[in-house]
Parts: sequence; structure tokens; C-alpha cells
Amino acid sequence: MASTADIKNGIVLNIDGQLWTVIEFQHVKPGKGGAFVRTKMKNIMTGKVVDKTYNAGTKIDVENVDRRDFTYLYADGDSFVFMDKSDYDQITIPAVVVGDTKNFLLENQDVTVALNNGNPLYVELPASVILEVTYTEPGLQGDRSTGGTKPATVETGYEIQVPLFLETGTKVKVDTRTGDYLGRVNE
Repeated sequence: MASTADIKNGIVLNIDGQLWTVIEFQHVKPGKGGAFVRTKMKNIMTGKVVDKTYNAGTKIDVENVDRRDFTYLYADGDSFVFMDKSDYDQITIPAVVVGDTKNFLLENQDVTVALNNGNPLYVELPASVILEVTYTEPGLQGDRSTGGTKPATVETGYEIQVPLFLETGTKVKVDTRTGDYLGRVNE
């Protein structure tokens, strides 16, 4: 068991059987009364963010979370198969754990998987990925200026909003956190 003095950004706590990661914390020593630690935590499974305050010296339950590099291999029905880059072991992760990350997964893509006691918690992608537009309505002459957008389907099947001038077959950079179009990629 650790105490509140051990709280750092990124540490994972077990609170009532649920795993929470500390986003930010602040040790507070008011002029009157005892010191305390104010934290902002995010639930690893649901993504819910809460504020929680602990009295200084309170015992907390710290969980060991192992973040390792994996390569995405393929989708297998309702789950996804990844290979550990260090020992080439394969693990199957259910779609519920992968979540919206599946919208940006391409075969042989490097990802980070967080494991707790061998159980996958979440899959983390780089901040942006390069995807090819597989379908979008054709652009018209004169659609090269100001900010109109149109829907476009990328190679993973996900639909994003792109500028009017983009055409099918164009490679684009997409933000994996928001799904926003970041720019055209010339290769």
C-alpha cells in the first residue's frame, strides 16, 4: 500500500475495484487545518473524469499497469488480434476494449496496449495516422477556397469530414483522438 505522497501524473489507482489514472494532482497545505491532495482522475474503462480529494497520508491502492508495444494483425469477428513486439506472443482483445480506436487501425500498425495482470485495459494509437480516402463525392472546379467540407470514407470504413477539393485515392492525416482531418499527405 502506498500513501498520497506517492501520487504522480499517470499513476493508476484501484478504487472500489475500478482502475483510475491520475491526470493531474496538487498537494495543498492550507494555513489552517491538515494538508490534503486534490486529484483529477480518469476511469480507464469508461473514460469518465472525476475530482477526488484525499487527506495527506491516506493509504491508496496503486495498480501495476504495463504499457507495451504491439503490432495490430487482423480483426477476428468481434475481436482484434495483436502481436507483442518483444516476444511475438499474440493476444486477442475484444472490440469493447478496443473501442473507437478500431476506426483508425490498419494491419501491421504499431500501437501501445496497457495491460493489468495480463488483462488488456485499452489500446493507444499515435496522435495521428495516415489513411487513404476510399470514397468521396467528386470535387468541383472552384472548390479550392474557403472552408466547406464534405463526408469522406477512409480505408478503415470510418467517415470523416474533408475539404471540398479532396478526391478519392488521396492520402490524408487524421487525428486519432478526435477523428478530425489534419491535412493532405503527398507521398
